[in-house]
Amino acid sequence: MIKVHDIDVNYIQYGSGRDVVLLHGWGQNIEMMTPLADPISEHFRVTILDLPGFGKSSEPKTVWTVKDYVLFLKDFLETVQVKNPILIGHSFGGRLAILYASLYETRQVVLFGAPCIRKKEGPTLKEKMLKTAKKLPLMASVAETMKKHIGSTDYKNASPMMREILVKTVNQDLSESAKKIKAPTLLIWGENDEAVPLSDAQALEKLLQDGALIVLPGSHYSYLENLGRVLAILKEFMEG
Repeated sequence: MIKVHDIDVNYIQYGSGRDVVLLHGWGQNIEMMTPLADPISEHFRVTILDLPGFGKSSEPKTVWTVKDYVLFLKDFLETVQVKNPILIGHSFGGRLAILYASLYETRQVVLFGAPCIRKKEGPTLKEKMLKTAKKLPLMASVAETMKKHIGSTDYKNASPMMREILVKTVNQDLSESAKKIKAPTLLIWGENDEAVPLSDAQALEKLLQDGALIVLPGSHYSYLENLGRVLAILKEFMEG
């Protein structure tokens, strides 16, 4: 546990080699990224943290925007001596990866179900994510972890501060930031993602300077539902 921006930050760092940073989604924590991180750590140095307000990390004391989270992330990575990372982000963590990579040196980016383009009509992202979480077909190997953490800190059960932060971060469009990313960016999406539809991924791919989209079976959590395939794809992308 370290303190950054007056936040007590829970994190783990292990392995050796080029730096890979994994950023979890809203309402999740470190455990949701370890199925990816453990195999990756055989060839890379992996850093995973509980983002502020989640897991064992303390909440922000003011209502943070996506940029506030990214400024925190930059200082956190400097504190743990991570430079020019490969960023892997799921959902909310993907949003942070988009903005971070548009502002700071980043070797590569991998996004799973990361909302970028704000739409002004239809169900809100929050509503779609909660609906998806309730219907999620759980894999046996991670079922208990996902049951424990998915939706456990959703809007209804979140603290007043985290509710305000959710509204603030969900409503921010990151299209212009996506256009500024110079690092090679891989999008891995579930074809039946209801929280962030495949059409959003296709639109995001068009914004990127150097992006590619891979569509896999599954939902908003297709990176876990297709874990073996995803690890093979990451190995080729990051080691190639």
